[in-house]
Amino acid sequence: QVQLVESGGGLVQAGGSLRLSCAASGRTFSINAMAWFRQPPGKERELVARIMRSGSSTFYADSVKGRFTISRDSGRNTVYLQMNSLKPEDTAVYYCAVTGGSWTGPYDYWGQGTQVTVSS
Repeated sequence: QVQLVESGGGLVQAGGSLRLSCAASGRTFSINAMAWFRQPPGKERELVARIMRSGSSTFYADSVKGRFTISRDSGRNTVYLQMNSLKPEDTAVYYCAVTGGSWTGPYDYWGQGTQVTVSS
């Protein structure tokens, strides 16, 4: 199996920046794609961004396009989410996930989540 650990969440003011990290371990050879999801309090989980493990392709939700950037390290076992121009509506628990199949899902393994709070 694969284990995922997120880090980098915290409290920032509107307009600020934050960088999230997700480190994968275990059967990382099976990973084909990596993604970030978020879940605001009382709302359903939604896709934020996804990336092929090779780094060849990326996808962003319309709500974050132009503000967030997803990337992975050269070892292909860590995925990042650089968040700029943060808005209060970005407040949520952010989860990383990986899949051994298509990057459209389903995602096989999930991290515990990291809280991001944006104050106005």
